[in-house]
Amino acid sequence: MIVVLRPDITKRAEAAVLKEIRKLGYKPHVMRGVERTVVGAIGDERTHHTLEALASWPQVEQVMPVQKKYKLVSREAHKGNSVARIKGLSVGGKKFHVMAGPCSVESERQLMTSALAVKKAGATVLRGGAFKPRTSPYEFQGLGEKGLKLLAKASRETGLPVITELLSQDHAEMVAEYADILQIGTRNAQNFQLLIAAAKTGKPVLLKRGLAMKIEEWLLAGEYVLANDNPNLLFCERGIRTFETYTRNTLDLSAVPIIKQESHCPIVIDPSQGCGRADLVMAMCKGAVAMGADSLLVEVHPDPSKAWSDGAQQLSLEGFAKLMKEILPFLAAAGREPAWA
Repeated sequence: MIVVLRPDITKRAEAAVLKEIRKLGYKPHVMRGVERTVVGAIGDERTHHTLEALASWPQVEQVMPVQKKYKLVSREAHKGNSVARIKGLSVGGKKFHVMAGPCSVESERQLMTSALAVKKAGATVLRGGAFKPRTSPYEFQGLGEKGLKLLAKASRETGLPVITELLSQDHAEMVAEYADILQIGTRNAQNFQLLIAAAKTGKPVLLKRGLAMKIEEWLLAGEYVLANDNPNLLFCERGIRTFETYTRNTLDLSAVPIIKQESHCPIVIDPSQGCGRADLVMAMCKGAVAMGADSLLVEVHPDPSKAWSDGAQQLSLEGFAKLMKEILPFLAAAGREPAWA
């Protein structure tokens, strides 16, 4: 069941509703939107008392059932858009955010050069891989904890929150200690125990779509995050595997309106992984903005030709600065405001 609270109610009034939901045998999951707060009440309605009586409470606007398998991430659960709270930032509202930085953390100099440049150009979140999932065991796997410490240092010096990938349940607490957003990559998009571990750290979770993942599977994977008391979920479309070989993946921009229709959670587009070619990133970013995405996740390197991983898809510092200027009219046309303005 879904309980929609009236706008501007007091914390005390909200707490009373949550207490009653628990009393009736349900587990409440609070989802805070731009205008309203919605509570997902999870439990077996066949064995517990109905929550319909809550509709008579003055602080409750509506009580309704949810028909979708993915109950908490569903638009049925939350008619308005929810926002992910990230270290003082809100992703999912009118402000548009750009997360940028190198694919892999290679050295302090490389990371700091990137961090300062993307901050200057307008990025609001610093991305960088400390642990890298590679198809071949002989390719660069990342600097590990050393890379996390470098990301934390770059965050302190620039003021930018950090997003980095979590690969193992065993590393969840360690990565959460240094990072502000935990990224679950395409290879782990249905690693449900990893999703639970990430959710339980309390840090926002960015869930990338799997290589051959159906939309429903992606939404159900996201359900694991919200069902484990973490309301800060971001979906990330990063391209799917098709028969096409001209690009690394096929970036499915139709995922933006589909996710917006099916879910209240923000959606991020990763054009770097999505097409695997730096020369296409600019166009894909403009398309993502026009389609209604809430944020971009862009790979940027001081010298892509010397990158230790995925150099072909990373923008140069100059290319990223140009991108940030060229998407401005698209943001205006989409009714969004740049968070860096």
